[in-house]
Formats: sequence, C-alpha cells, structure tokens
Amino acid sequence: MSNADVIAIGLITLVSVAIGLWGTRVSRSTSDFLVASRTVTPFWNASAISGEYLSAASFLGIAGLVYLYGIDMLWYPIGYTVGYLVLLLFVAAPLRRSGAYTIPDFAEARLESLAVRRVSAALVVIIGWLYLLPQFQGAGLTLSILTGAPDWVGKLVVAVAVIVSVVAGGMRSITFVQAFQFWFKLTAIALPAITLLVVWYRDEGPAFATEGWQVPLSGFGGRDLAVYTTISLVVATFLGTMGLPHILVRFYTNPDGASARRTTLVVLMLLSAFYLFPPVIGALGRAYAPALAATGQADVVVLVLPELVVPGPWGQLLTALVSAGAFAAFLSTASGLAVSVAGVLSQDVLGQFGRSARRAHSGVRRFRQGTVIAVVVPLILALAAGRLNIAETVAMAFAVAASTFCPLLLLGIWWPRLSVPGALAALIVGGTLAVTAVTSALLLGPFTSWWGTLLIEPAAWSVPIAFAVAIIVSLLTPDRIPPHTRRTLALLHTPEQLPEQGFTARNR
Repeated sequence: MSNADVIAIGLITLVSVAIGLWGTRVSRSTSDFLVASRTVTPFWNASAISGEYLSAASFLGIAGLVYLYGIDMLWYPIGYTVGYLVLLLFVAAPLRRSGAYTIPDFAEARLESLAVRRVSAALVVIIGWLYLLPQFQGAGLTLSILTGAPDWVGKLVVAVAVIVSVVAGGMRSITFVQAFQFWFKLTAIALPAITLLVVWYRDEGPAFATEGWQVPLSGFGGRDLAVYTTISLVVATFLGTMGLPHILVRFYTNPDGASARRTTLVVLMLLSAFYLFPPVIGALGRAYAPALAATGQADVVVLVLPELVVPGPWGQLLTALVSAGAFAAFLSTASGLAVSVAGVLSQDVLGQFGRSARRAHSGVRRFRQGTVIAVVVPLILALAAGRLNIAETVAMAFAVAASTFCPLLLLGIWWPRLSVPGALAALIVGGTLAVTAVTSALLLGPFTSWWGTLLIEPAAWSVPIAFAVAIIVSLLTPDRIPPHTRRTLALLHTPEQLPEQGFTARNR
C-alpha cells in the first residue's frame, strides 16, 4: 500500500472534523444540538441520512459477504433499502408530527408512561452501542490492512474525530458533515467499481470461482437453515430500519411531515444508487482474488482489489479513494449514532432540559457529556472484542431494533388499543430475547449448528413474539390504555401544523 492511502484517510478525517467545527457558528441552542431546530430541507436531510446509514456494513461488509457467499448476500442491500420504504409508508410523517426530540420522548408522550420512556431509553443506548461496534471494528481493520498499524489505532482515530465533530455542534453541524460524506462515499465506491468492471470486460478477465457461489439458498453465510436465515434477515432489515435511533432522530429535523415523506423518497433513490456498486466489487473479487477467502478477511476485498486489478499509480489512487470512503463511512454512521445516544443520555440519565437560558446552557453541556459516554463505552468494547464480521454484526443491531421499537412504533401509531403494560411487555420481552441471542452469538460464536443460526439471526422468531406479546397483553389490560389515546392519534395523523401543539406539550 502507498502513502496516498494514509494521506487520503487523514484528509477525509480532517475535513469531517473541520466541517463539524464550522457547525459551532450556527449551533447555539439545545434544539440546534438535538434536531437542528427542525429546519433541515429534504435534499440535505436525505443526503445526511444516507451518509449516516451507509455504514461499515454497507461500504465493506456487503462486498465481503457477496465475495464469500454469493447471490444470497444481495438480501442485505435489498433489505437495507426496502426498510426505508416501510418507514416511508407507516412511520415517517406521523413520527415527525409527534414533535419529539428522541424515541423515548415519543414513547412517553404516546403512552403517557415514564416507565415506557425509561425502557425505551435503555434500548436506544443498547442498539446504538451495538451498531457502533462494527464501525470501530471496520476502522481498525482498514487502517491495519493499509498501514500495518495496530488495530486499536483506527478505532481511536474514529472515536476522537466523532467526539470532536459532535461536541462542536451537535445535529446541526453533523448534518453538514454527513451530507458531504454521502456524496464522497458514493464517488469512492462508484469510481473504483466502474473502473474494475471496465477493465474486467475489456481484458476478458478471469472467470468466477463459483462452487455453488451463484446458486440461491446454497448455504446462507455458510450456515444451516438457509431458508430460515434468509427469512430472518429479511424481517430484521425490512422492519429494523424504523427502529434504528440514529435514523429516526433524523425525521425530527424536518420542518413538517410532508418534508419527512419527501426526505424518505430521496433517501430511497440515493441508497439504490449506492448499493449498485458493493456487489460488483464483491463479485469481481471472486474472479481476481479467490484466495482471499481463506484469510478470513473478506471485508477488505474493497480495499485490496483496485491495486490488484489496476497496477501502478491509477490503482494506488483508486485504493486511496476507497480507503478514504471507508473511513467516511465509519465517521458518518458513528456520528449519527453518537448524536442519538447522547440525546437520550443527556435527557434521561444526565438530567432534563429546561427552557431558560441557564437551563438551555446546561442542556448543551449535558449533551456534550453524553456524547463522550456514547462513544467511549463502545470503543472500550470494540478494543476488547475480537475481529467480527462487520455486516453480520450490523444485522444483529437491526434484529434488536426490529424486536423492540418496530412493535412500539407500528402499534403506537396505528393501533388505538395499545396499553401501557402491552408496550412495556413487548419492549422487555422482545429486547431481552433479541439482546440475549445476539450477545450469545458475539461472545460464544461462531456457530455452525441450527440452534446457533437461531441465535445469530433471531428476528424471524423474536419479532413475532414481541408483536404477539404487545397485542395479547394490551387486550388483557384495556383499563391501562392511555386516556388521551384517540386525541394523540388524531394529532399524529392530521396533516401538518396542528400536531405542533398539544402532543408535545405533555412531553415537554
């Protein structure tokens, strides 16, 4: 690898931090730090959402999984994208109309329960930390492969850059950072993929080393129960997107519900464009570097393939570009997660925000303290953990999100008979089952047996159980339905301006 890789990574990190620091000029209030004062336009918000959504799993992990296991892995980009369609249809506009700052805000206001708020807050932190793990893992892997530096160096670089960017200006400055990072990542993955494909076609490049690689359901991810694993992955990605705290908080930054819907449509187009390219690189890796599968580091195929296929300065430049794009992926997703987790920690752990200037200043200070906690804890976990499969670890976070916040949001927005015990039971049961499963998979894996597959991909059974628990317990406790439910639902589903009053008054 060349010095260009290090220079490119350094430049993208410095530019990201510089944009974040620039955000201090326009970030003053608590609302600026948490939701950018709800003034982000659909295009900029869509770019920022796409920037933080396209994580290490998207930039490195999908190509690595396609390289290893073939066509079955295309369910990852399909699921990640379709999850936004589900979000658009059922959640985006009502959630924006709620006027809440965080998921716990919404949960408390909808169900009028402090207990539901506290459980939701704990789950936001758990999901955020679980999702941050692969970002740090990917950063350590990337810098280690490119420079030979110890694994912890890349993790520490990303952690420090994220803390500086988020502490500087919160959501408002991170919006600028993530929007820039999306367009950079799209360029960094598209240009190498197109170049490699042209070279392969022009030179009539090597054939793919298949061995069942192109056959659907030929052993999903090398595990048993391929059909079950496919179904579980589809459930997790289709329904888990709406439960990701760093994605949901973005819809609170739109001016109104109509803007939230337009934002989601633009996101679908941007994600569809990006996800055309990682599978191309994974497939070409199967042709040019079949021996890489034996190293256990398939995630690095995006990093090593350009220079392998295109020797010389052009190949080095492509490698530098894709390396910087990978770091942009780690930084943007980690920044979004840090904002969402810090918002919950600052409100539900470090204290409540008030309206006076003094209390507002205190709120900003607590947000910054929450940012440090939000980043440092998963950094320690990442330093202690071994090398994990990036895309599969992210899929676990989706499974936890789908098993907890998906039932809460869908039933909370669309079903008037949801009771406080029903919501609590769903969050606790779904969260306990999914977190126990994925934690066991991370600590005790890898597994090859059928029961191990059930732990690695729990969504197919944990999500239905969570929905069933919510519905059954709610039907058994009709006296615990919040008294203002119908009024709240009317506000959630009434077009625009009206929801700005009344619903959030109780929440504040």
